[in-house]
Amino acid sequence: MIFVTVGTHDQQFDRLLREVDRLVAQKTIGGKVIAQIGNSKYRPRNYEYFTFSSWRRILDLNKRSNVVITHGGAGSIMLAAHFNKPIVAVPRRKKYGEHADDHQIQLVRELEKEKRVIAVYEIENLSNAIKKAKLLKSKNRSQKKRRK
Repeated sequence: MIFVTVGTHDQQFDRLLREVDRLVAQKTIGGKVIAQIGNSKYRPRNYEYFTFSSWRRILDLNKRSNVVITHGGAGSIMLAAHFNKPIVAVPRRKKYGEHADDHQIQLVRELEKEKRVIAVYEIENLSNAIKKAKLLKSKNRSQKKRRK
């Protein structure tokens, strides 16, 4: 399962939700996708979504996911990292009306350098980033099996 989260910021993140919807419709993304869409105006047609939910549900979705696709918010990234999930981080951009400034780009760049996230700066690169994240997940699973 892929969990998509845009956090609790008061601006939309339609650009990300639209691209995920397109990829699911094209069957580029297979399997279950669930998204927390926050204050976004776009309503996905091809995957399950909700606006906001309980902390318990957000924890559960992070824990059960194979990949987390998130905005560049520190809290959302840290939560996925806590559960050791492959993280695809798409920073919100001022030029698209997604945030007041571009500070998420700085955070994602630093985490990318440390190989803690797979960064997506241009939305058309999301598909490749998801493929990399799924490969990471299967490599991690293989390493765990060998350690046992």
